[in-house]
Amino acid sequence: MKKTTIARLLPAALLALGSGAASAAGFQLLEQNASGIGNAYAGSAAVAENASTIFFNPAGMTQLQAREVSLGVSAVRPSFDFKNKGSVILNAPALPTSGGGGDAGSWAALPNGYLSWALNKDLYVGVGLGAPFGLITEYDDDWVGRAQSIKFDLKTYNINPSIAFRVNDKVSIGGGVSWQRLEAEYERTVSVLPNGIAPVPGLSSTFATLDADSDAWGWNIGALFTLSPSMKVGVSYRSTVDHKLEGDLKVEGPATAFAGVVPSLRSVKAEADVELPDTFIVSVTQKLNDRWEMLGDLSWTGWSSVDEVDIVRTSGPLAGSVAQTLEADFKDTWRVALGANYLLNDAWKLKFGIAYDQTPVKDKERRLTSLPDNDRTWFSAGAQWKLSKTNTLDLGAAYLYVPKTKIDNDQTALGRGRVTGEYTSSVWILGAQYSMAF
Repeated sequence: MKKTTIARLLPAALLALGSGAASAAGFQLLEQNASGIGNAYAGSAAVAENASTIFFNPAGMTQLQAREVSLGVSAVRPSFDFKNKGSVILNAPALPTSGGGGDAGSWAALPNGYLSWALNKDLYVGVGLGAPFGLITEYDDDWVGRAQSIKFDLKTYNINPSIAFRVNDKVSIGGGVSWQRLEAEYERTVSVLPNGIAPVPGLSSTFATLDADSDAWGWNIGALFTLSPSMKVGVSYRSTVDHKLEGDLKVEGPATAFAGVVPSLRSVKAEADVELPDTFIVSVTQKLNDRWEMLGDLSWTGWSSVDEVDIVRTSGPLAGSVAQTLEADFKDTWRVALGANYLLNDAWKLKFGIAYDQTPVKDKERRLTSLPDNDRTWFSAGAQWKLSKTNTLDLGAAYLYVPKTKIDNDQTALGRGRVTGEYTSSVWILGAQYSMAF
């Protein structure tokens, strides 16, 4: 099985932001900073410790110094070890089913960048760059689930200008807009049954590939409440983003000639509508004494917006027809996180965190080979080093425990076989964030 590549570089103009295999449930990327890793992102909408608050709650900019910049990178290492347990490929049990095991994960980097600027003592503006969603899963061409998916690649690039206003000493509000680009590539083998009974040997190397992209807009709002000198509560909401992917759908390989596929059907234009989910976060930070601080987080993600994705031909003799439907049928999910900080001295702060993150996948029958997702539990630790009053370095590490993940996705009636088996999965995350006031 090929390694799963979980990051790509963005053009230099966008600071080389990457996509990746999601560390949060579904294909969400929580690594919009590395400073939150040590707390498992507990308190994300309330902590406001650097300019990355622009993503989690823009109202938090009012807690920052006059001008701040924050740059970070997270290294993510997922592991996906699939064990085949009776899969049937192309509705033909005698067909070879190699590539049923092996680790499909590898290291990759997810960078981020933020800038916050105070126009006066109460009004702040800022901009953030990140990749809130991403997924790349790639298998060998002859793997056991090749008729359902060989490669599935989703990348998002998000630019988020924001504004925040301090209403009074107790309340701050903020909001922003996001320009988001989504790029998708989906590849699988094509099932061709020219004799109406079974695939002809040697024709399984024919591939269908969708390559499409979209630009769309979203928005986010937030509020931060300072209830006492020791307690803050943050709430934030990030909207859905409606994408209309447009691109090319190609069929290439020996089966096209054998089955008499006319050239006008081998490469056509296609489109697909995808609504990326909205999120809502409630966070709290509470100082217990001069040393200890507790952090909490409850977040909701509207994954039910990702239901059935129709890939529709928009050119050629079959324009308007559905080439394939990706049946995700996701459900809305919750995530709960609890964190703690211990102030060791004026220079060092230690961070700890634990979180439980629900999967949007309903059951093994609806689990996709491109997204072998399951519930996950975060165990995190980190440290913050204050080099000076204006310079801070955060380091964090997390291990994500994922229970055994069963899959039994039966698409034999559609000519894409049945994938039955079990994934053994886990994720490691390492990160560093440098923040500077100037």
